[in-house]
Amino acid sequence: MTEAAIRKILEDVAAGTVTAAAAMRDLRELPFQDLGFAKLDRHRTLRRGVPEVIFGEGKTAAQIIAIGKSVVASGANLIVTRLAPEKARAVKKALRAMTYHPAAALGAIVKERVRPRGHGEIMIISAGTSDIPVAEEAAICAELFGNRVARLYDVGVAGIHRLTANLDAVRRASVLVVVAGMEGALPSVVAGLLDKPVVAVPTSVGYGTAFGGIAALLGMLNSCASGVTVVNIDNGFGAAVAATLMNRIGIARDAD
Repeated sequence: MTEAAIRKILEDVAAGTVTAAAAMRDLRELPFQDLGFAKLDRHRTLRRGVPEVIFGEGKTAAQIIAIGKSVVASGANLIVTRLAPEKARAVKKALRAMTYHPAAALGAIVKERVRPRGHGEIMIISAGTSDIPVAEEAAICAELFGNRVARLYDVGVAGIHRLTANLDAVRRASVLVVVAGMEGALPSVVAGLLDKPVVAVPTSVGYGTAFGGIAALLGMLNSCASGVTVVNIDNGFGAAVAATLMNRIGIARDAD
């Protein structure tokens, strides 16, 4: 149940075109819908400004399809993260409107286009090409949450001139999401150069002593640059939510 849908119901009741009983039938699944194996949070968008997102890893295709059909029927946008290609093929047979983004392992159905909001652009920066899957999860989620998004990939500290050559574009962003594996140094560099919020995303990219992203995570948590926000390993979705909320700080919600 989206904010627009609830507002329409209330306006119809106020105008007398819908009875209170009919409105109650439309609202009967608030605040969540119980599918037995899952309880869908119908008010997530209304409370937080971003929708509930399905974490596809660990769920069967049948479970994702059941949840997806319910989300789409409610009029809300559907986003499924960590959706492996073979599982995506099965899901798409049942949810034909779903667009699959293989680089991000993400599926989406947009029922209602989200109008861009926020102070400005969110820029997604990746240290290496191997970090792009996590960066793309962040970028696509941020776009689906109603942000203007720019991308700057493969500008890690092994060739820092690649970053400095793009500083004018980086400075134009309102919030920066910086994705890096290995030793995770890039967020510290970016945060040390700019006066914008930086959300750091460690990835599991790296050789043995990277410990599946733990080295990058610890490096980011111990950043010399103050004020860096760090999310969990490979959590592009979480970075997109944090950046979205930062981008909207101080902006009143629409009154109409």
